Amino acid sequence: MGKGDRRSKRGKIFRGTFGKRRPKPEKVRKQAKEAAAAAAS
Repeated sequence: MGKGDRRSKRGKIFRGTFGKRRPKPEKVRKQAKEAAAAAAS
């Protein structure tokens, strides 16, 4: 547990990754969703 743990929030912050424990900010997620929808059509 701690900084080296990929499954903990602190570990995600340390690594700079996102996931279930540390989701991306809502604003960024919304932009990505719109971009994906535009690319699909």
